[in-house]
Amino acid sequence: MDRSPILDEARLPVDSGRRAVLRTGLGAAVAAVLGVPFGGCAVAQVRGGPMLGFRSVPPSRADRVIVPDGYAARVLCRWGEPVGVPGSMPPLTDDASSSAADQAVQSGMHHDGMHYFAIPGADPNQRGVLAINHEYTDEGLLHRDGHAELTAEKVRKSQHAVGVSIVEVERSGDAWRVVRPSRYARRIHAATPMRIAGPCAGNPIMRTPADPTGRASLGTLNNCAHGVTPWGTYLTCEENFQNYFGNGDEKNADHRRAGIGKRSRYGWERFDDRFDLAKHPNEANRFGWVVEIDPLDPTSTPVKRTALGRWSHEVALTHVAKDGRVVVYMGDDRRNEHIYKFVSRYRYTGGAPHPATLDEGTLYVGRFDAGGRGVWLPLVHGQGPLTAANGFADQAEVQVKARLAGAAVGATPMDRPEWLSLHAATGDVYVTLTNNSDRGKPGMPGAGGANPRADNVFGHILRWREDGGDHTSLSFAWEVFLLGGDPALADANKRGNVNGDAFGSPDGLWFDPRGVLWIQTDISTNLVGEATGDYANLGNNVMLACDPSTREVRRFLTGPRKCEITGVIMTPDLRAMFVNIQHPGETSSEFSDPKAVDRLSTWPDGPGRRPRSATIVITRDDGGVIGG
Repeated sequence: MDRSPILDEARLPVDSGRRAVLRTGLGAAVAAVLGVPFGGCAVAQVRGGPMLGFRSVPPSRADRVIVPDGYAARVLCRWGEPVGVPGSMPPLTDDASSSAADQAVQSGMHHDGMHYFAIPGADPNQRGVLAINHEYTDEGLLHRDGHAELTAEKVRKSQHAVGVSIVEVERSGDAWRVVRPSRYARRIHAATPMRIAGPCAGNPIMRTPADPTGRASLGTLNNCAHGVTPWGTYLTCEENFQNYFGNGDEKNADHRRAGIGKRSRYGWERFDDRFDLAKHPNEANRFGWVVEIDPLDPTSTPVKRTALGRWSHEVALTHVAKDGRVVVYMGDDRRNEHIYKFVSRYRYTGGAPHPATLDEGTLYVGRFDAGGRGVWLPLVHGQGPLTAANGFADQAEVQVKARLAGAAVGATPMDRPEWLSLHAATGDVYVTLTNNSDRGKPGMPGAGGANPRADNVFGHILRWREDGGDHTSLSFAWEVFLLGGDPALADANKRGNVNGDAFGSPDGLWFDPRGVLWIQTDISTNLVGEATGDYANLGNNVMLACDPSTREVRRFLTGPRKCEITGVIMTPDLRAMFVNIQHPGETSSEFSDPKAVDRLSTWPDGPGRRPRSATIVITRDDGGVIGG
């Protein structure tokens, strides 16, 4: 999750304050831990010891977080707790009686991607700011009487429960806590004013009655994974935007590809006209983007960066290439969708970036050919099939319809590409492909190459190396790094090739500064923790650590019942790890039963309490380095 280890340290700061923090933070701390000079190469050892210095925990179906002996996991920030906005701190209520106004200043639901930012002038190992994504809502938990009788107040509350929370955190004695109040505290949600930038700004395809300029958007939603820029801002990614819009046009190819139908999942269109596409057909074009946020300036306006393309964005992995151009790698978390790369026009040389660094450049889509080779195909209007005759009137339409454009130029359909991370020492890019039960079915892409299994229920991890070690290169070599699975299964196609602890449905992915690859799983609700089926031996969702040189995998954490493990980042000294626990107790139904919210889980607060997504903080009892 933390992208800073892959960047040139000298290019990171926005101003002298941030420069000082970064120089004394991550890089210096890693140098102290590893015993290498600041700016030296990442290594796979911690003071000469093994990369993975802990004993695996066993699979679990318990309703709690389990970490190795000698470690402690504590809850830091629950859904519904005040984020610390001065003068606006309504308390958490256990009966979901909080109002929409309360939720607007409380932590959102379903914590997902997350990053830790140092505060200028503060010790980054003692105090910092967390930016936390909130992916979606469970209406049965959010409202006292659930979703059955929808009202305008419920819609507003739901809109305030997605987006991003900015919270200040500090170490207090042996524990961490949220600072309340805090000058940095902020909630960004589906009704927060935004700015639209890049090739789509001002284009007719982005204009609505509320915004005839096409340059001012309202809100962000379904915020999944994330990225962090070289200049210290946060990139939050809008994923399944299609769930929020009703009255889609079945003749519209983009609506069909996105899955926008007549009825939305949440019913917002009944009380908020902008989500009714019969009334505002362009509103859906204003979601599905990467949004840039300055986490240290609560007065700043978030910006939707349309040069990065529109789809179910999962992650935005940034890297400064050899020539100074900024590269952003991204995945589209849908079955048989694509992997993308953006290369900026402008070079980044430190300090504040050129204002158009993320607005001008070229968007590419990946074609993973047989034999371990691949190419990046430009999505440029007027090139190849991307013409007006084929439904792409201009570059703005190429960006909005990036999925259709990718398919038109021959991109490889992938098995749900989710998180990406980059190995600092090798420059290799890794991506989780969570699963794809459709692969190989009639009318669907067949198995082979970078997606080697039909009915890929366990998923895999792919990695590639850009030719010449140049991240602006248009060709690369790829390989399957790990195949998820259970070696105890009779079906050889489902056993995988994991060296160590078995896992399936990889999702979250992050290289820490030492080169340890942290893998988080998202086994679907109907399979996770069940006693039968392909996943019967694997228990609840987990987080694992992997040594990329040996491919050894060890289970570090197991989560509570029916949760997803997602989001991971550490303090610069690697002695505190923040992890998100999403949707404990989630049901296979559309929403939880408001009369039985504690049926499947009561984590983290115990019997009789409603389950809550939350950020936890993990430390070692002896104060040592996590995982070492």
